[in-house]
Parts: sequence; structure tokens; C-alpha cells
Amino acid sequence: MTKDQRLMNLTYTQLLKTNRNFRNLLWGQFVSEMGNWFNFIAGLGLVRLVSDASPMAAGILFVARLLPFAIFSPIAGTFVDRFSRRQVMIWTDIIRVFVALSFLLVTSAENLWIAYLATCLLSGVGAFFEGAKNAATPNMTGKEGLLAGTALMFSTRFLLMALGSALGSLAAAYFGYKVAFIINAISFAVSAFSVWLIPEEATRERFEDEKKRNGETERESFFDELKEGFRYTVQNRFALTILIMNIIWATGGGAIQVVFERMGGVYFAQKDLWKPDLAVGILWTVSGVGLFLGMMVAHRTEAILQRRNSYISFIGWTLVIHGVLFAVGGVMPNLWLLAFFTFVSRAIVGVEYAVQETLFQRSLPDYIRGRISTLDRGAEMTMFSLSSFFSSEAMYYISPQFLTVISGILSGSAGIVWFMRERNQEEKRSGSEEESVAV
Repeated sequence: MTKDQRLMNLTYTQLLKTNRNFRNLLWGQFVSEMGNWFNFIAGLGLVRLVSDASPMAAGILFVARLLPFAIFSPIAGTFVDRFSRRQVMIWTDIIRVFVALSFLLVTSAENLWIAYLATCLLSGVGAFFEGAKNAATPNMTGKEGLLAGTALMFSTRFLLMALGSALGSLAAAYFGYKVAFIINAISFAVSAFSVWLIPEEATRERFEDEKKRNGETERESFFDELKEGFRYTVQNRFALTILIMNIIWATGGGAIQVVFERMGGVYFAQKDLWKPDLAVGILWTVSGVGLFLGMMVAHRTEAILQRRNSYISFIGWTLVIHGVLFAVGGVMPNLWLLAFFTFVSRAIVGVEYAVQETLFQRSLPDYIRGRISTLDRGAEMTMFSLSSFFSSEAMYYISPQFLTVISGILSGSAGIVWFMRERNQEEKRSGSEEESVAV
């Protein structure tokens, strides 16, 4: 166990009470994420309406929501390591206000391209906001508050998946899609104001970067720093393990959007006469609640893992079990049973992700954190978007139930990859220690 892993972690209450800057960042995310889910549910419903429930149209929207984020993430990571993270967050929020309002122009299949373009822009610009936010969070929380900060940032995001999906589906079903798009635009404006309240120096280390402390006074070019991020990921075993594991998880995880859309919006809507938007909203809601609750117990879980030094077993087994449970949900006969297995599966992976992400962030030096975290996220989102697209195409040939089973198995296999790489590394370390003792 490293020295960082033995740190006394702040509780959620301690962090929120003593850290005003983090509270402002968390509030901004809370509001903007709420609006994002209004946009997602309304956008998906709008595409379903004007395209006559075409799987291809839904698949294009999923790709537009994910792929630009993946493409721009490595660039965004380098950008936020070089320039003001605070300014990046403010300006990306302002841009997204106007992009969100462009959805109001979509009225028929002929101008559906506007929805796709606006979704691409929200995704691409969002990569810069996420890169800046993720890179700045450890600076605001400090190492003692990083676990609580990570859990709160992600748990509130997933809570908003629940609340935003529920409220967004109700707003779309009873007030129309335009209301949801307007709420999304307002949410970005509120987020920009919240970030504006955070001082510049709180978003990065006191020195320009850690390299200056090592006597290096000149910065490399933008593209050299971009390449440095790739080199670090490939050469650092733990960073590469996280990257590979997240890509493997996304091969199945990307199908979840199609699963919820087809199972709730089409299959159970036809079979049990559910309102499509409401059924889809229920699945996203229970998924968000499960992830939120999982994140919230991560603080106590991490304390136990520290005492027992059982990170490897915990991360591996929780990934495997969550995938198996989601696969079981695919054969359930009604929406509520699918929702139950989805809830339990997401709760388990929520705990795992909070622990995994905290270990990952602690391992990254500040000067390169933006590049590595966004590269990891971008690679995951690339696979996520490809999985979403091919899953939507698969709906012409297989049932949504079968797709759910496949999704669970593939995402759970990330745990096997984790075991293979980390246990092999542990055996090498044990072997080296035995050799040292023998000498």
C-alpha cells in the first residue's frame, strides 16, 4: 500500500463544510447535469417521434452524444493542462447555453440534422469542460478530500441521472420537449456563474506545473505535451491497466443506452402499454439511483479496503458480479424486475468506480492529470459510442433481451482483465521481494 492510500480521508460533511470552492463546483455540476438529462430524454423522444421510432435514428443520436467527446478528449486534456481551467469551464458553459436552445428548431424529419449537430457540439464542447473539471477537482479537495470529492462529484452526477431522467421524462410527456430544452440552456448559465465564483488559483497547483519544481523552465509545444500524455499512459502500468479495463467495460456498457431505449421505449411499451418516455425514464432513474447509492457508501468501503489491503479482489469481483446481474435482468418478464436488477447492478459498480477512480487520480501528477484522465475517458467513450451504434444496428437482427444479456457479459469481463493484469503484477512484486530477502 502506498503512502497516499494510507491518508486519513475526509468525510463528505467535512469536505462540504470546509471547502467553499468545491461546493461551488459541485453545485454547478448539479444544475448542469440536471439540464443535460432533460436534454437527453427530450432529444431521444423527439428523434423517436419524428423518425417513427427508427433504431438507426436513435443510434445516430447516441453516437453524436458520445463520439465527439471521445475525439476531442485528448486535445481537451492537453488544453486544460496548459491554460486556465476556470476560464475553460466558464466559456464552455456559455457556448452550451446557445447550443441547447438550437434544439427548438427541430420540428420534422427534414431538420433532424439540427438535433444531431447540436448533440455533437454539446458533446465536443463538454469534453473541454469535463477535462478542466476533472483536472481541477483534486486541487480543490486535496489528497485527504479526494475520495469524498470524487464520490460526491460522480454520485451527484448519477443522482441527477435519476432525477433528471424522471423529471425530464415527465416534462417531455406532459409539457412537451421544448420546455426540457429551455431548462437545459438555463442550467448551463447557472453552472457558468457557479464556476465564476471559484478563484483561479484554486483550480491548479501554486506553481505552473510540477516540472518547474524539477528545474524545467520552458514548456514543450502543444503537440509535444499531447504526445507526452500518450507516452505516460502506455509506459505507466497502472494507467494502462485502467485504460484497457475501461475500454473492455465499454464494449458492453455502451449498449445500455440502446437497451433502455428498446426495452422501455419499445418492447415494454408495446407489451405492457407503458408510455415510452416514462418507461425509458424509469430505467435511467433506477440506474442513476443505484450508482448514486453505490458512490455514497464508497467512503466506508475504502476504509475497509485500506485495512485489509484488498483493492485487487474488490475491484475485480464487483465488476464481474455487476455484469452478471445486468445480464440476468435481460430475461426478466416485466419492466419492474428489469429495473430491480439494473438498480442492484449499478449500485455495485458505483462503489467500484469511486474506489477505482480515486486510486487512479491519486496516482497522477498534477501537470499531466488533465491529459491522462481525458485520454482514458476519451478511449472509453470511443468504445462506448461504437458499442451504442452497433447495438442499435443489432436491433434489426436480435431481441433487446438478448442484447441486455450480451451487454452484461461484456461489461463484466472487465473484472477478468483487471485480475489478469493486477494479480500478475502482484506476483512479480512478491517475487522481487523474495529475491531481495534471499540476497
